[in-house]
Amino acid sequence: MKETMTAAFLPGDSTVELRTVPVPAPGHGEVLLRVKASTICGSDIRCIYHEHLGKGPEGYQGVIAGHEPCGQIVAAGEGCRRFKTGDRVIVYHISGCGVCNDCRRGYMISCTSEKYRRAYGWQRDGGMAGYMVAEEKDLIALPDELSFADGAQVACGFGTVYEGLEKIGISGNHAVLITGLGPVGLATGALCRKLGANKIIGIDVVPERMKIAIDLGLCDAVLASGPDNVTEVRELTGGFGVERAVDCSAHHAARATAIRATRKWGKVVFLGEGGTVEINPSPDLIHDQKTLYGSWVTSTWLMEELVERLVRWNLHPADIITHRFPLERASEAYALMASGKCGKVAVCADEELV
Repeated sequence: MKETMTAAFLPGDSTVELRTVPVPAPGHGEVLLRVKASTICGSDIRCIYHEHLGKGPEGYQGVIAGHEPCGQIVAAGEGCRRFKTGDRVIVYHISGCGVCNDCRRGYMISCTSEKYRRAYGWQRDGGMAGYMVAEEKDLIALPDELSFADGAQVACGFGTVYEGLEKIGISGNHAVLITGLGPVGLATGALCRKLGANKIIGIDVVPERMKIAIDLGLCDAVLASGPDNVTEVRELTGGFGVERAVDCSAHHAARATAIRATRKWGKVVFLGEGGTVEINPSPDLIHDQKTLYGSWVTSTWLMEELVERLVRWNLHPADIITHRFPLERASEAYALMASGKCGKVAVCADEELV
């Protein structure tokens, strides 16, 4: 194994800095992965790539970027109990303390320890490198039926969506509205399709993403974002509106549309990070008996369940990856993702670089 590797860092000025750094060694309870695929999340663009927005323990601390990694174990430190060299794994992208109430529920994303909660690619080295160290407790087994690129998608995006959809419940009784057809919105369409949604309607402003949603069969109808969206959605649903709505945009108008285009007794979940929303609680929610959920990432156990379901459904999250780059071209990868004129963008190595 080489002693050094190339790694990507994000200075916060819409550029990527490649550096040569030592290949890390796993400590007790840790493994060393050969990173095969590391996808780029919208949060990386919003909070790190353009500028460093987070503060304190939530801030980017100058580490190797990338919080959606998947790879193969090449070395295991002392104390590992389950995973071993050669295993294919997804990295749950938050490493929590492991002993607070949220961690014990599997929701390390909500770990309450300011000292021990560290996100890969934010406060500890992430997956935009040839190799990375991860704690064994943060690993999810990747079945042979799924590619490493599939697994990278599960690490954040598909896992986040699955959590939100489990909260509101999706079945053949439901028409679903998705506001925002970026990678999270596309993942929502893919999962709603497998969960049996009767009709899936998408809204976006980017023609390239609207086309992807139709070409991949993820939406039955796609609307250009505009002031008449609520009326348009009702026209597509017999005048009633949808039973379920998922906002993946974080845009104030889209969020309001998601709520107002939902019919009486319907359920709405917000997945998109940042932004604001202005609603009138009585007519928009209370009088129509609607329920609004917030949902942030997922738990390790639900991520394991999702992986099992993906195999059962023969659903491959990598299908929404439109562009793959080698690590040496990470600057192009981040710039494309920032443009929005794409599906998911992945930085890949070895057999995943096709």
